Amino acid sequence: MEQAFPLLGPLTDAKWVSSRDDGRGTPSPELVISGLARLTAGKLAELTAAHAFVSEGPTDDFSSWFEKPLKGEGPKNPEWIRSHELDRDGGGRSAKLWFDRRSDTVRFWALNPYG
Repeated sequence: MEQAFPLLGPLTDAKWVSSRDDGRGTPSPELVISGLARLTAGKLAELTAAHAFVSEGPTDDFSSWFEKPLKGEGPKNPEWIRSHELDRDGGGRSAKLWFDRRSDTVRFWALNPYG
């Protein structure tokens, strides 16, 4: 996970699933990873000082077929923020990162996170 999201630094308490997890009998040709992780203390403050953020949360609660193990996981009453700047890394990867101000949790969704 830290290779896919190097700007986030070391992550703790990570829990994720992949579209290549064989839950339907046929794995997905595209690699999508989705999950939650905790940032180290002070990392979210560092990110918000260096990048523009807006109040924006995910539109679903892990609704894809492979995300079912994550449904209902995550912080209680989150205050999600997002930086569209952090979603673009220039390496051809597509990611969505949401950060909870209360718990230093990052929720992520990434298509082909390793390029």
